[in-house]
Amino acid sequence: MENIFKALADSSRRKLLDALFHRNGQTLNELCEHLEMTRQSVTKHLLILEQADLIVVQWQGRNKIHYLNAAPIGEIYARWVKKYEQQRINVLQQLKRTLEEENH
Repeated sequence: MENIFKALADSSRRKLLDALFHRNGQTLNELCEHLEMTRQSVTKHLLILEQADLIVVQWQGRNKIHYLNAAPIGEIYARWVKKYEQQRINVLQQLKRTLEEENH
């Protein structure tokens, strides 16, 4: 998970993931259109995302197509986010019960 958090720590890499979320399966040129950085920088960011397994690459002829792999983000959600979210839901449910009891 360390590679995933490292990859997600950079705002440019998050923008790349957002671009793939909005339209999955893009070439390097298509991804470069959305960012104000050199093609070489985008390539480096994509390599880090690929090493973190956040994107999957497929060759179509001479074109390298980049796809979002949401599975690692799902693992982060299950491991880190979901447990905190559940506490909030429990508190809200308890608040609702308390308010309903006060109104009766």
